[in-house]
Amino acid sequence: MLIARSLLFNALFYLFTIFLMIAGLPTLLFGRRSVLALARLWGSVSLWLLDLICGLRVDFRGVDNIPPGGALVAVKHQSFLETFALLRHTPDFTIILKRELTFVPLFGLYLVVSKQIAIDREQGLKALRRVVSATKPVLAAGRKVIIYPEGTRRPPGAPPDYKSGVAALYAEGKAPCLPVALNTGLFWKRRSLTRRPGIAVIEFLRPIPSGLGRAAFMRRLEDAIESACAILDAEAITRDSTLAAVVTAGAISNRAK
Repeated sequence: MLIARSLLFNALFYLFTIFLMIAGLPTLLFGRRSVLALARLWGSVSLWLLDLICGLRVDFRGVDNIPPGGALVAVKHQSFLETFALLRHTPDFTIILKRELTFVPLFGLYLVVSKQIAIDREQGLKALRRVVSATKPVLAAGRKVIIYPEGTRRPPGAPPDYKSGVAALYAEGKAPCLPVALNTGLFWKRRSLTRRPGIAVIEFLRPIPSGLGRAAFMRRLEDAIESACAILDAEAITRDSTLAAVVTAGAISNRAK
């Protein structure tokens, strides 16, 4: 039943995504805000389908910690789930994402019109300077900038690998940073079609105020996110002991690399 439910959800999820991209083409004529509204609809319906079909619900915690105005939102990245789930509580967002996504037919067009920030990671420091330059006016305008500080998805249990780019954005943007912990990778594994039932948690932690030195900021960010993720993993495993294997597999696979 787990596999059958997962396959049904995956089919409906991607069909709905394609349908929405085609039906929503007129929103491109009205600019960023209309595209963001379409994205929020996509996120809400996707969460509803996930709960209805797979029995996987997302519990949002610490919503009161979301600061008003501009902020750098640093999110632990474990699965595709958080990429659309976060839209519920970040209505006016800009995501820092890899440039290759802007080349995806239709999807990339939505990214460009909604003014997401694409980074060419092969350009190294030059790319970082461009991202910093693009991020400053977004934060100054009072909007949220979402970044995955490890740069890619990491399975639960994997040792942290935070990149210095997030510290550069924090220092130059002169805005608070909102750390976000989660345990979504226990239920929506990367490179897997299976969607486990249960309660995945996305937790907004206490904001880190602007003004810290880069090294101090990095230590505080990593400590806050990693300790909170460990607690969320333990909580989920207490409810369902089979999830422990996901954490163990993540730790083993990353030690082997």
